[in-house]
Amino acid sequence: MMKLITFCTLVLCSVGTVMAQSVEPKATFENMVYDFGEIAEDGGKVSHAFKVKNIGSKPLIINNVQASCGCTTPEWPKSPILPGGEGTITATFNPYGRVGDFNKSITVFTNDETKRYVLRIVGKVNPKELSMEDKYPYEFGNLRLK
Repeated sequence: MMKLITFCTLVLCSVGTVMAQSVEPKATFENMVYDFGEIAEDGGKVSHAFKVKNIGSKPLIINNVQASCGCTTPEWPKSPILPGGEGTITATFNPYGRVGDFNKSITVFTNDETKRYVLRIVGKVNPKELSMEDKYPYEFGNLRLK
C-alpha cells in the first residue's frame, strides 16, 4: 500500500512539473479592429497602433506581419516581447485612389499557441474635391473640355 501511495505521489508531482513548464508565450491585444471613420482621399496616410501584451511566461516573438494589400504598411517590434511586456503593431493606410468603404486585414504571425492573429482597419474614404483641370482636362485657349 505504501508503494502505491508513493507511486501516485510521484506521478502527480511529475504531471505538475510538466504542466508548469508548458506555459508558453501568449499574445493579447487591446483591440482587434480599428475604425478610422471617414477620411479624405487627399488627406494623406493615416495610422493606428495596435497594442499587444505578452501574458505568457516566455518571450513572445512576432515572426512576421502581412497586410492584405499594398495600400497598408505594417510595422512591428523585431525584438522579443518579454513576459508582462508590451509592444505595438502599427498599420498605416494610404487612402489615395481608394474612394469608398475599406476593410483591410493585418495578419500577425507569432510563436504562441494561436500562431496567428488577424487585426482589421476599417473606414470610408471620401473623394477629393475635383479641380477645374480635373473636371475638364482639355484646354483650347480660354475654353476647357471633357
